[in-house]
Amino acid sequence: MAGDDYPPPAFNFKVVFSAASGVFDTSFQDVSGIKATIETEAYNELGENNYTLQLPKPPTYTNLVLKRGIADLHSPLVKWCRSIFEGNFAKAIGPMPVQVHLLGKDKVPVRSWSFSNAYPVSWEVESFNSSKNEVAIEIIELRYDFLSRLL
Repeated sequence: MAGDDYPPPAFNFKVVFSAASGVFDTSFQDVSGIKATIETEAYNELGENNYTLQLPKPPTYTNLVLKRGIADLHSPLVKWCRSIFEGNFAKAIGPMPVQVHLLGKDKVPVRSWSFSNAYPVSWEVESFNSSKNEVAIEIIELRYDFLSRLL
């Protein structure tokens, strides 16, 4: 039944990276930053003093923020991030398409978003705290050119 996946749960999702070497997906505990905004610019029309026109500007997008347990050095995502952050720009930054899929109960995407030409702009490790029993978390922020909703 089509209504079974509405509203979709937010806890079942996957993130897919499409690298030149192939497609890989990886697990995250949190994905945020799926946001597009259109700002406006005030324009005073000549001869019209009663109001100001508000003209739309091109959309802007927030960074896609991905959180997960600190991954192994052999992870394709870690290798990609290291090539950018530790490469001293010896090679061009290799952006790649990224997709976020919200999954239904049968593990099939019920909502999907695509982020074109994504590349990491921040790679952070959350603080360590000896008084808490928590997993060590890394946070990766991706900048991208365009956001589109697929499903």
